[in-house]
Amino acid sequence: MSVATIARAKPSPFAFDPRHTALVVIDMQRDFIEPGGFGEALGNDVSLLAGIVPDVARLLSFARDQRWHVVHTRESHAADLSDCPPAKRLRGEPNARIGDAGPMGRILVRGEPGNAIVEALAPIEGELVIDKPGKGAFYATRLGEELALRGVTHLVFAGVTTEVCVQTTMREANDRGYVCLLVEDATASYIPAFKAATVEMIRSQGGIVGWTATLADLPGGRA
Repeated sequence: MSVATIARAKPSPFAFDPRHTALVVIDMQRDFIEPGGFGEALGNDVSLLAGIVPDVARLLSFARDQRWHVVHTRESHAADLSDCPPAKRLRGEPNARIGDAGPMGRILVRGEPGNAIVEALAPIEGELVIDKPGKGAFYATRLGEELALRGVTHLVFAGVTTEVCVQTTMREANDRGYVCLLVEDATASYIPAFKAATVEMIRSQGGIVGWTATLADLPGGRA
């Protein structure tokens, strides 16, 4: 398969080889997207994140059709919270913090119903699922090793939230030599101004962190 190009990407065309490209879908979990999870416990309007699920589903379908590698991440912790430092756990309302019981089970704990990826975006056989204890997907995980095994050089990002886990992972990837692109309409923040600022940060100064594009910009505009 020949090299493809997203001609309308910003700040310049984005060229990539689909054989060495992975879509990374960050933290599209019930705990962040549905009422009763950690996102709502922090005082956020979760409908802002739920609104991108159809667009992420379109991007995921496109990536599968194009035979990209696909990675899903979940921010999650061990049941004993040994991988969750107090500086992180002590956020949110009392009795609605990481590890506490909520409407969808213990918040951000692996194996609990709320920690699952929303049904519309569920991984399929052969797709990589990374459970990460931090905001960046490379920290304390095997993501780097798994991408290397697959020969991945280019990463396309979607998911939530734009300014926290998505941006952190893109910056980690940039430092590791990956060429990165964020799909603007397949990412969201609880605070829309933060998303807008992050998109500008990523592609500023000639693409200091990476490129951005929309679903309509993808090859063929078919996503």
